[in-house]
Amino acid sequence: MRDLLKSSVLGSKHGSLMSWRPQYRSSKFRNVYGKVASREHCFDGIPITKNVHDNHFCAVNARFLAIVTESAGGGSFLVIPLEQTGRIEPNYPKVCGHQGNVLDIKWNPFIENIIASCSEDTSVRIWEIPEGGLKRNMTEAVLELYGHSRRVGLVEWHPTTNNILFSAGYDYKVLIWNLDIGEPVKMIDCHTDVILCMSFNTDGSLVATTCKDKKLRVVEPRSGRVLQEASCKNHRVNRVVFLGSTKRLLTTGVSRWNTRQIALWDQEDLSMPLIEEEIDGLSGLLFPFYDADTHMLYLAGKGDGNIRYYEIGSEKPYLSYLMEFRSPAPQKGLGVMPKHGLDVSACEVFRFYKLVTLKGLIEPISMIVPRRSETYQEDIYPMTPGTEPALTPDEWLSGVNRGKATGAALGGTRSPQTSWAAPLTAPALPRADPILMSLKEGYKKTSKIVFKAPVREKKSVVVNGIDLLENVPPRTENELLRMFFRQQDEIRRLKDELSQKDIRIRQLHLELKNLRNSPKNN
Repeated sequence: MRDLLKSSVLGSKHGSLMSWRPQYRSSKFRNVYGKVASREHCFDGIPITKNVHDNHFCAVNARFLAIVTESAGGGSFLVIPLEQTGRIEPNYPKVCGHQGNVLDIKWNPFIENIIASCSEDTSVRIWEIPEGGLKRNMTEAVLELYGHSRRVGLVEWHPTTNNILFSAGYDYKVLIWNLDIGEPVKMIDCHTDVILCMSFNTDGSLVATTCKDKKLRVVEPRSGRVLQEASCKNHRVNRVVFLGSTKRLLTTGVSRWNTRQIALWDQEDLSMPLIEEEIDGLSGLLFPFYDADTHMLYLAGKGDGNIRYYEIGSEKPYLSYLMEFRSPAPQKGLGVMPKHGLDVSACEVFRFYKLVTLKGLIEPISMIVPRRSETYQEDIYPMTPGTEPALTPDEWLSGVNRGKATGAALGGTRSPQTSWAAPLTAPALPRADPILMSLKEGYKKTSKIVFKAPVREKKSVVVNGIDLLENVPPRTENELLRMFFRQQDEIRRLKDELSQKDIRIRQLHLELKNLRNSPKNN
């Protein structure tokens, strides 16, 4: 057995196909398996977008599922309450305010009914979904953000600060928006081509980006400083993900032989990867997902139906292959349920929402740790980032160094970024660890934070006395009917107001006549 273990470890160090070799090691996650939801618990009849942009086109939280849909004349997406499974009607209400295709959507991690979207129309929009979901088409966003000169391909919320949103456009810029004022407050302008991916570290003090210029960067977002940069010639990077607090990054990309490849990097030194691993010869993009609580990495290929999963270790060989979930239906993208939305009674540690375009189907896939006991399994559910922000936008922007009750206060470790991101003579990078929660007691709590859109001056484009932005022509029969009834109400109100003013004018005429005929005036 000892010889078998030794040969396995040596093979994983030197072999280029480490992923396929069984690892004879003790792990509580070695038997994790994927369980597809039954047909009645899927979402069917959804016109999933056919856009070829390399995004997931799906976002999910503990209350809603959002999917970008195929639409004519502008972009739209569906927002469906999670309990409303089964077949979705063709005329189901949509969020349809964008004038161009929607390219990315993300839920606010702290306010569950707020979602951000970005589009080819160069705008980023913030939408407030009513309780219970949409009852009619939503065309008016609570906030419209204009700052990019070309289409916007990515949006990401800051992981520990409320109302801070990052957007990356085809103008090669990353804008940081403070939604409390509805304006961009910072700009990261270090990229020379289209930004492909953004990923934050645990406390949001660093952001890693991949770019079409074949470079991987680690950036301090508030100053815009590039702390580390790698020119990836042998490994063309597509996607990047921070591996929690391990001070490591994982990228997926393509090797010089056009095979799909992953690489592990030390975030303090991007001169060369710690390991490079070839996966297979397929051409679809590899999406990486990392679960910091279980230290599991999931790799899902766009266009194929498989999801491989690994366990990340702190020592060589770093990556330990666990198993592979196989499915014949190809996936266009995958949404991921936040930790507080998982079913802990079933020992569910991760949940994907798989987009199957050909069938118009959204298929939940639960990753489950098999356990005999039905009690709460504390060893697979450590304290996890919750739904309460650690900082306000002003605190984060001004460089406040501590949150209200951070993970460090609850027994977490000191963030590793402080020691290297600034010189020893300079103060440490201001940051706040996420506020943690227990899934045993608090995961059903709803956030009490309410989004308040800033009051902004109304923009207008007036031509021949008509405000073109106010008088947008209806595009559908429902919009036409809604506009007709709204105009009827307006006409009725104006008629009532006019009759009241006529009565008042007559009263004033009588009073004036009485004053003229009074004895004092004679």
